[in-house]
Amino acid sequence: MALDLNKEKILDMAEKYKPEICRFLRDMAQIPSESCGEEKVILRIKQEMEKVGFDKVEIDPMGNVLGYIGHGKHLIAMDAHIDTVGIGDRNLWKYDPYEGYEDDEVILGRGVTDQEGGMASMVYAGKIIKDLGLEGDYTLVVTGTVQEEDCDGLCWQYIVNEDKVKPEFVVITEPTSLNIYRGHRGRMEIKVTTHGISCHGSAPERGDNAIFKMAPILNELKDLNEKLINDEFLGKGTLTVSEIFFSSPSRCAVADGCSISVDRRLTAGETWEYAIDQIKNLPSVKAAKAEVEMYTYERPSYTGLKYPTECFFPTWVLPEDHKVCQNVVTCYKDLFKSEPKVDKWTFSTNAVSIMGRYKIPCIGFGPGHEDQAHAPNEKTWKDELVKCAAMYALIPISYVTK
Repeated sequence: MALDLNKEKILDMAEKYKPEICRFLRDMAQIPSESCGEEKVILRIKQEMEKVGFDKVEIDPMGNVLGYIGHGKHLIAMDAHIDTVGIGDRNLWKYDPYEGYEDDEVILGRGVTDQEGGMASMVYAGKIIKDLGLEGDYTLVVTGTVQEEDCDGLCWQYIVNEDKVKPEFVVITEPTSLNIYRGHRGRMEIKVTTHGISCHGSAPERGDNAIFKMAPILNELKDLNEKLINDEFLGKGTLTVSEIFFSSPSRCAVADGCSISVDRRLTAGETWEYAIDQIKNLPSVKAAKAEVEMYTYERPSYTGLKYPTECFFPTWVLPEDHKVCQNVVTCYKDLFKSEPKVDKWTFSTNAVSIMGRYKIPCIGFGPGHEDQAHAPNEKTWKDELVKCAAMYALIPISYVTK
C-alpha cells in the first residue's frame, strides 16, 4: 500500500525538483569535460550527490564517481558517462556550447543529451528516494563514468574487475527519447596497413606506392559493407573507413606506408574474429599482403591511470521478457499510464562491457534524443529530465518488491 501511495507522489516530487535538476545540468555542461579531462565535472557531481543526501560518495582510482544509497542486499546500478566529445566547428553553434542556453522547454549545450542529462536526473532520483522513503532491500550505486567517448565500457571493466562492483542489473541512462532500450550492436576498431618502397617522386617506377595498394582495398571494403549480416531486431552490421594515414620521406616521394581505420559495427551473430577474417580474406588485402589488426586503447585517465584494452565492444541484447525489462516497462506504465516503446540504440554504450563482457543485465532509459549526440546545438528537454528522475526513483524499489 505504501509503495502504491508513493508512486502517486513520485512525479510530483520530480516536478518539484525540476529547477534544481536543470541548474545542476547547466553547471555540468559549463565545465569542459572531454575524455581524459573530466576531473572538474566529477568533483561537481560528487558535491551534488553529497548535497542531496547520498549515503556514501567515492571517486575510484580511474576517476569514476560512485554514489551509494541504501544498504540492502540487492546491488542495483545506474550509469551515466560524463565525458563529452569536443564542440567541432564553433561556427555551427548558435550559442556558446559551454555557456549554453535555456528556455521553458529545453537546455542547450555540449553534453546535455550525451550524456550529462542522465546524471542530473539520477542524482535527483536519489533525493526523491530519500524524501519519499523509497529505500528497501537494495543498495543503489549511481555511477558517473569516464572515457566512454574514447573507449566505451572501459570504465566498467575497471569498476567490475578492480572496484569489485558487480550489480544485479544496470540502468543505462543514455538518451532514448523516453523509450526503453534493450540492446544495441557491438563495434570494433580495425587497422589495415599496406607497405611499399619509397623513392623520388620524379621516378615513381623505382618504388612501390603503398597508397596505390590501398585503393582497391577501399573499394572492396565499400562493397563488403553491403553484404554484411542483417538481424531482425538489431539491424545490419556495417563498416566504414573513418581515417587514413601515410608515411613518406617527403611530398616529393613515393609513399612507403599507408594505413586506414575501419569502424565496424557488429550485429547479432558477428564476432570480432569473424569481422577480422572477412577483411583478411578480401582479394585486394591478400594481393597487397596488407596487415589487418585490432586497435588497442591505452590512453591514461585524468588520474594518470592506464588500463589497456582491445578495441572490441561486444553486441548485447536483453530478452524482452527478462524480469529487468518487464520491471522497467511496469514502472513506466504505473507512472505515465501509457504503453512504452521498447526498442534499441543505434550507437554504442557502456553496456558493451557490462552485459557484452560480463553478462550483467542492462536496460536503457534516458532523457534526450539520439540525434542530438555529438551534434552542434545539442539540446535536451526539461520534461524528459523530470520523467527520468521519477523512473529512476521507482525502478529499484519496484524491482526488490517483486
